[in-house]
Amino acid sequence: MFSRRLQWDSPQNPLSLLRAEKGARVLDLTESNPTQAGFTYPAAEILAGLADPRALTYEPAPRGMVSAREAVARQYGVGVERILLTASTSEAYSFLFQLLADPGDEILCPRPSYPLFEFLAGLTNVTVRQYPLLYDGAWHVDLDALRASITAKTRAVVVVHPNNPTGSYLGEDEVEALEALGVAIISDEVFGPRTLVGERRALTFSMSGLSKLAGLPQMKLGWIVASGPGHERALDALELIADTYLSVATPVQLALPRLLELAKPMQAQIAARTSGNKEYLVEALAGSPANLLNSEGGWYAVVQVPRTRSEEEWCLTLLRDHDVLVQPGFFFDFESEAFLVVSLLTEPAVFQEGLRRLRGTL
Repeated sequence: MFSRRLQWDSPQNPLSLLRAEKGARVLDLTESNPTQAGFTYPAAEILAGLADPRALTYEPAPRGMVSAREAVARQYGVGVERILLTASTSEAYSFLFQLLADPGDEILCPRPSYPLFEFLAGLTNVTVRQYPLLYDGAWHVDLDALRASITAKTRAVVVVHPNNPTGSYLGEDEVEALEALGVAIISDEVFGPRTLVGERRALTFSMSGLSKLAGLPQMKLGWIVASGPGHERALDALELIADTYLSVATPVQLALPRLLELAKPMQAQIAARTSGNKEYLVEALAGSPANLLNSEGGWYAVVQVPRTRSEEEWCLTLLRDHDVLVQPGFFFDFESEAFLVVSLLTEPAVFQEGLRRLRGTL
């Protein structure tokens, strides 16, 4: 009945089933939705920005309204002509996969990382091949494995900068190696201030949006900033794709300059939360058999726990016996056992109690 792009009838995993059974009493250490994490939003100012009467008039602009793109361009110090708006970074991925790859072509994506690429690629009939990130006290791209992954069908390499959940940024040597591959670079920069926007030696697309930058995932606005050789032609082609969908809403485009101004205090709140929770995590694990992996940014932390049981058994035990929800490393394609992933965005009281119970289980 349905296409073969996705496994539409995939069953729920045991952790999801137990989570649903547990209900509201669970201490959720996976919370990544900033609107559900107890932050203080300037509600009146946000809503005022959405009340512009010009929102009642529809004037489609495939690349996005000039005023909105100018606001993004100021963030990067580039010309407005290098910006294209999308409804989200997920849509940006879809547009870029459609731009760069024919059905059956390949996109290289990091492992471990956020488990979204296979779904987005599947919906555009593109194949994902993974390249590994290695950990030796810090995270690195396995450049030899990356180069070995290049085939005649490779069209782009995806980087997440900083990566989710490892919190690792690319080093300059890694960026240079990526540029030497001879394929386009898609750089997901939603979690951090560093960017690949600039005078690049390879066609490069940097992506971000309001979801993480301003803690406003419900506003549904992201962007692509193009750099490097051929970026003008690429943007012309992306405009054609965007014109097919015209998915970015007028009200949020009109509000974007103000929303980006309001993002700064939200970023301060998020930085304070993630920093405070990480400090507590370090203290909570001190002297335990668990090990916190080093990270440079992002909203997540990776905890290595003893291999006395599998990741799934660790997660099910914590949830079943202690009402604590964490994510197993295999959700993010970690190659080996045993890793648990927690969100540093979690409200401190929940985070601290959950960590106390985790420590007790350890």
